[in-house]
Amino acid sequence: MARIIIDKRYCGPPNSGNGGYVCGRLARHVPGAAEVTLRAPPALDTPLAAVAMDDGTWELRDGDKAVATGRAASVELAQVETATLPEARAAELLALSRPHEHPLPHCFVCGPARTKGDGLRIFAGPLGRRAQTPVLAASWVPDPNLAAEDGLIASEFLWSALDCPTGFACNYDQQGGSFEKTPLLLGRMAARIEARPRPGVPCIVTAWPTGRDGRKRTAEAALHDEAGKLLAVARTTWIAVEREVQLGRG
Repeated sequence: MARIIIDKRYCGPPNSGNGGYVCGRLARHVPGAAEVTLRAPPALDTPLAAVAMDDGTWELRDGDKAVATGRAASVELAQVETATLPEARAAELLALSRPHEHPLPHCFVCGPARTKGDGLRIFAGPLGRRAQTPVLAASWVPDPNLAAEDGLIASEFLWSALDCPTGFACNYDQQGGSFEKTPLLLGRMAARIEARPRPGVPCIVTAWPTGRDGRKRTAEAALHDEAGKLLAVARTTWIAVEREVQLGRG
């Protein structure tokens, strides 16, 4: 058993952990690629227990309550979308055109109210390509305070960077050229990390929707460096919820 504390800096909704970050923290205990299912909002500044189960899976617990479960998984995407750094920076300007409408302005990953060096400030916007499936992109320059002991960016922050862009991809209306306002919460995330970047190295995040089924919305994402080297891929499942549930009040 290992103890995990989700610092309030790493919030998604105001009173719970960012889904991608929490998945990444639990995935540390799973060799290779992993899939994590979130079962309850992860509490902030609270000791949580990461427990190895007999079947090889891991469970994140808040007392007797299961917050998340993680397991080894194969994460192979049928197609990996790419973008250049200038394309990504142009796309994120579109995402920032209405910061006052952001659903979670203090989210660690995508919140426009977070300052540089505090939040990741990843703002995924549409690339505007003429394709059946829309592709969103954003740039990301990892801050030195995200580095692990080996000097490379810690793996949980790659999970974080791949999280929120897929949520926005799920809500992007290509025909209308705008984002739907449906509140979403991350339900499941699987990721495979190929390489971890160094601090200060410009990276590009791409994300695209893959389907809808009732309240479920799915998407995939990729992280590349400026030279086009693949760093990580992910697939996600988001759940449409009421606004009060998204904010942890429901």
